[in-house]
Amino acid sequence: MALNWYPGHMHKASKEVVKTLLKTQAVIEVLDARTPQASSNPHFAALCANHPRIRILNKADLAEPHVTEQWAKYFNAQPKSICLVNGHESQLDAEQIIQAARKLFLANDLKIGERQQLLIGGIPNVGKSTLLNIFCARKLAKTGNEPAVTQVQQRVRLDDHWHLIDTPGLMWPKLEDQESAYRLAATGTIRRTAVEAEDIAWFLAQELLKHYRDRLVSRYDLPEDAEDAESVMTAVAKARACIKVGHRVDWHKASESLLNEFRSGKLGRFSLERPPLARPDNANPM
Repeated sequence: MALNWYPGHMHKASKEVVKTLLKTQAVIEVLDARTPQASSNPHFAALCANHPRIRILNKADLAEPHVTEQWAKYFNAQPKSICLVNGHESQLDAEQIIQAARKLFLANDLKIGERQQLLIGGIPNVGKSTLLNIFCARKLAKTGNEPAVTQVQQRVRLDDHWHLIDTPGLMWPKLEDQESAYRLAATGTIRRTAVEAEDIAWFLAQELLKHYRDRLVSRYDLPEDAEDAESVMTAVAKARACIKVGHRVDWHKASESLLNEFRSGKLGRFSLERPPLARPDNANPM
């Protein structure tokens, strides 16, 4: 099944971003540390191409630390770019954002004026609203487990000289790379009503089987000789009692169980992508 999700409010929000950028000195892009490449909106990147960028690898507590370090190094090597890492174990604050912005300005010979405006953006459900609440030390933005909670811009004050414009989570009109689209769906970026849980879970099961077999064996008692996604989903169904009358597997219930345990971190830390310089040519990006 081809995945695409671009609600109407995102088109309007994208136009608002264009207007806001005219008065914005730098951009903060929030990425999912598990999928930094898939969670980077190419349309947003194109709009902000001329602006210095602070990239935040968010939800780092759900990703493998050494892979997150590789991504941070990769993004720090990009022009006009600074990368920061955020997770429950080490949360960023407003002062760290301001310091990163100052460092970025100085490194690129940009003048720091009396009033500076930053714009923060990212795809839905990447944790942007939660970050904003942390920066301001109070609840300013609605948060939730479903994507597209924020649908309008808001302006907040970081200190007397720096202000931040929060934007709605933005997707792009067509998801050309369907493998990346499925990764986004697995992490909860695409609203549940727009995808089939079974399709996403079977994709995730195959990916985990290739790269994290030991986790599946440990948590679901997966047979050592399992070779396909059906074997994984059958093991999940047995372990979580997702069985219908007549000993038939409830594939939907098993799919929801696998996705929920993956997204919540109960399965452990996973990095579904690695930076280009951290893998050999022609290797799988996971």
